[in-house]
Amino acid sequence: MDVVVVSRHTETPADLRDTAEEKVARFTRFANDIRRVEVDFDETHNQRVAKPHRCEILVHLTGHLVKGHGEAADPAGALDAAIDRVELQMRRLHSRRATRRGSRRDGGPGRAATRDAGADAASGAFGPGTDRAPSDDDGDEAMIVKEKRFLVKPMSAEEAALQMELLGHDFYLFTSSENGQAAVIYRRNDGNLGLIEAGP
Repeated sequence: MDVVVVSRHTETPADLRDTAEEKVARFTRFANDIRRVEVDFDETHNQRVAKPHRCEILVHLTGHLVKGHGEAADPAGALDAAIDRVELQMRRLHSRRATRRGSRRDGGPGRAATRDAGADAASGAFGPGTDRAPSDDDGDEAMIVKEKRFLVKPMSAEEAALQMELLGHDFYLFTSSENGQAAVIYRRNDGNLGLIEAGP
């Protein structure tokens, strides 16, 4: 398992790096296919912020990413908070994998998402977390301030729902293994999941 510790806007002492490597090694209790763990320390230099230290951990497994972050008054506390969150997600993944193995033997899992993209469009929802389309009356034009590029792996809607949960996001873009088209799974306001699929 490759462990990479990165610092932004702060200096990370050698003993804290050693502690981080030692603690992330515990993740192997929940999965034996961890390829890489990234530990990112950051600090906000603002005296008004009660918890200026932040730690984000990203775990690369075969077919999955698990992410967790923590904030605290000191970097060690932020690390512990991030470790706790990632361990919780790793336990969930371990449980889901065990359940999935059992489900395959019993005939396969059910569909996790609701196919209601058409209903959402009819009611005016244009995506996760929005209730209406942006208009010219919204004030200043929004700017793209961050870009991400990543490999979109073919997967089922159930796998995409699990990956969305492991990352702690409200939506997840993926390529459907059923038809090879782009699709987005997202969490609705009622707590259920919605699925939007691209198509001709």
